[in-house]
Amino acid sequence: MRCEICGREIVGKPHYVIIEGAKLIACSECAKLGSGEWSPRPSVSGSSIKAIIPRRSRRKKPVKNIDMHEDITVIENFGFLVRNARQRMKLSQEDLGRKIGEKTSVIKKIEAEKIIPHERLARKLEHALGIKLLVPIVEPEVPPSLRPVHREATLGEIAQLKESKRRKSRRRL
Repeated sequence: MRCEICGREIVGKPHYVIIEGAKLIACSECAKLGSGEWSPRPSVSGSSIKAIIPRRSRRKKPVKNIDMHEDITVIENFGFLVRNARQRMKLSQEDLGRKIGEKTSVIKKIEAEKIIPHERLARKLEHALGIKLLVPIVEPEVPPSLRPVHREATLGEIAQLKESKRRKSRRRL
């Protein structure tokens, strides 16, 4: 076994120390740097873990890729709109959650605007409640009166001008 701090082979009993919040296995020399000790838990062998976990849960589930469009966003006051539309339809948060296949806690958080719904969830809410939540992002156009007309020279440009003048004066000599 090697020391996780210095990398040397641990001779004798390893020390289980806490250094800056990290639990490390250290040699006797590096153990002096620790601020506390911890005890390792007995490990479970890999074969016994497989026996505990059912066969179905060991399979890797495919991860769904959710494409988010960068040119759309959720409108302001979306929580207020969702709550009003739900109440107009005389639905409880639980009913709406069942209708769109989401947990009640998600509906509560959306109505409180603690979370912003992703595109797929916003589309489900739009469809179920008959409201508009997603709008295209519009960048405001800068009026001509606010556009800079005259620009001052930058320090970099001044330095380049001075350098080019020095080069020209050296060539003349």
